[in-house]
Amino acid sequence: MAFPELYILRHGETYWNAENRMQGGLNSPLTQTGKTQAARQAALLSGCDLQGFSAICSPQGRAIETAGIAVACHVPMIRTDDRLREIGVGTWQGRIRDGLMLTARDHDDGPDGPIGFYEHAPGGEGFAALELRCRDFLDGLTGPAVLITHGITSRMLRTIVMGLGRPELGKLPGGQGNVFHLKDGVQKQLS
Repeated sequence: MAFPELYILRHGETYWNAENRMQGGLNSPLTQTGKTQAARQAALLSGCDLQGFSAICSPQGRAIETAGIAVACHVPMIRTDDRLREIGVGTWQGRIRDGLMLTARDHDDGPDGPIGFYEHAPGGEGFAALELRCRDFLDGLTGPAVLITHGITSRMLRTIVMGLGRPELGKLPGGQGNVFHLKDGVQKQLS
């Protein structure tokens, strides 16, 4: 399926990111580094023609804070959509990653380290449910958009748009404060 042209942003660094703490549905505000990353995203987007683009943001505070810095100066209105929230991590919300009991099979190493353990969070959402909600969101898009979301959700959205299978999820680049441009199923990271 062909999807509209997209710019996908991950929120900037939060205090909990800096502490290596799982956020999931909980929230932590952006650090000064996170605000600087969002300002860099704004600068990257200033070189893009966003005429006719909508801006859609996760309803979670860290994404909204990033959108206010990175996107509000480029697109006149930002709306939220619950389907762009981060993957649910169940009872791991608020916990330090190093304290979680992880087995070797839970570590799908990608460019930014292991993400496979998200699939095994007790009471968590899991990748299949995340994929369904991301597909539902993408299938409903009617035009080009700037999306402000989270690390795992960003990867899932990009995996779907590029026509990759779920096993490729951990191989996609991530990182805070990035901007990915997707057009005709091809991804380009702005830098």
